[in-house]
Amino acid sequence: MEYIGLYPLFYFPQIGSAWLMGITGAIHIMASHTSVGAALLFAFLAHKAYKEDRPELYDYMRKYGMFLLIFSYVVGSITGPGIWNTATVASPRGISALIHNFVWVWATEWVFFIVEVIGVFVLVYTIGKIDRKTHLKITYMFALASVSTLFLIIGIISFMMWPGSDVWYQTGSASDAFFGINTFPHMFIRIGFMIVMSAVAGFVIASNLKEMPLRMELTRKLSVIGLIGGFLILMSFLWYVQTLPQSALDLFHTVLWPLNGTSRIITVSIIAAYLLLAFALPRLITLPFATVMLVVVLVLGIWPGEKMRESMRKPYVAGRYVYSNQIIGRDVIGKNIKSEMAIIAEKGLLTVSPFIPERLRTITPENQLEAGKLIAKLACSNCHALEKGAAYRPLPDRFPGQDAATIEIVLNEVIATGVRSYIPPIKLPEHETKALAAWLATQN
Repeated sequence: MEYIGLYPLFYFPQIGSAWLMGITGAIHIMASHTSVGAALLFAFLAHKAYKEDRPELYDYMRKYGMFLLIFSYVVGSITGPGIWNTATVASPRGISALIHNFVWVWATEWVFFIVEVIGVFVLVYTIGKIDRKTHLKITYMFALASVSTLFLIIGIISFMMWPGSDVWYQTGSASDAFFGINTFPHMFIRIGFMIVMSAVAGFVIASNLKEMPLRMELTRKLSVIGLIGGFLILMSFLWYVQTLPQSALDLFHTVLWPLNGTSRIITVSIIAAYLLLAFALPRLITLPFATVMLVVVLVLGIWPGEKMRESMRKPYVAGRYVYSNQIIGRDVIGKNIKSEMAIIAEKGLLTVSPFIPERLRTITPENQLEAGKLIAKLACSNCHALEKGAAYRPLPDRFPGQDAATIEIVLNEVIATGVRSYIPPIKLPEHETKALAAWLATQN
C-alpha cells in the first residue's frame, strides 16, 4: 500500500484546529509585541536619563520593567510553548516545513531570546546599583537582542506567506526562503505596532506616577512615540501589500477588505485619537482609562489584524506548497518534495492516508456517511468547524439547504477546479466526493 506522509488528525470541536492555534498565537503576540516595543523605548529612556542626568526616568523604567516581566515574559513564556504544542497537532506538516527550512535560524533566535530574557532581568534589577554608563550598555544590548529575535522570527513566518520567488523551489536554500520580498515590509509593520504598544502600555505606568509634571511629560513623549509608530505602520503596510502573491492580493481585495476594512479603519482611528488625546490633554489619561485602552488596543489591534494576515495566505499554510489541510500541493525540487495531488485524485484520501480505520478505507452504503465525515475532517477541518452554526467558519453552513447531488457538483466544479482561490483545489475520486457530499447534505 502506498501512503502519503500525513500525521494523525487533530480536530477541536466548534472551533477547528487552526483557530485554536490562532487564539494561542494572538495572546502570545500581545505579550511579545509589548516586549520588543518596550525594549526600544527603554533604550531611548536610558539614553535620555544618562545624557541629561534624569534619575526620575530610571524610576519609571523600573516600574515599567516590572510590568514587562509579568505581562510579557510570564505570559509570553507560557503561550510561546503553547504555540508549538497547538501548531504541532493542528498543522504538523506546516511546522515541519518551517523546522526543515530554518532549524539553524530558529536555533540562533533562541540564543538571542536567552540574551533578551537575561537582559531584561539585569536591566530592571540593576537600576541604581551599577554605574549608569554600564546600565546604558545593558539597555542597548537588551534592545538589540529583542529586535534580533523579531527579525529572525519574521523571516520564518514571512515564508509562511510565500518564499517571494520561484528560486527557492529550485534551490531549497534557507537564505532564499528567509530573504523573501515580503520579509522586510512585514518586519517594519511589526516594529511600528510594537512601538505603538510600548506607548499604550507606557501610559498605564505613567498614569500611576505621583509627580504630575513628570507624568504629563512622559505621557506627551509616549504619545509622540506612538504616533511615529503608527506612521511607520501605514507606510510599511503600503509597501507590504506590494509584496504579496497575487492570490493573497485577490483575497484581500475581494473578500477580506470588504468584510473587515471598515472595522480596521475604525480601530486605527480610535488608536490615533487616543494618542492625540494623550498629547493634547495628558491629565485625562488616568490609570483606569489607560488600562481599558490598553486592553482595547491589544484586542482590537492584534486579533483582527492577525486573522486577516493568516487568512490571506490561504489555501497554503507554508511556502505555498503545503496546503492548510497538510497536503503537498506542488513539487519542490530543491527539497526533493513531490506533489500529492495526483495520487489523491487517483486513489482517494482514505486510501493513501496512513491513520485510517481499515473499515473505512473501502466506502460502502453502510459506512458512507461516516466515511464522508472523516473526509471532511481530513480535507476541511484545519480551516472549518464541522458543526452547523459553530463559532468559526462552520462547513455545513456553506451549503445551506443543498442536497447531495448539488453539493457534489459544487465539490467537482468549484472546489476541485480552484475557482475559489483560497480553498485547496483537492480533486477526490468519485466515491469519496459522493461520500463527502452525502454527509454534508445530512448536516444542513
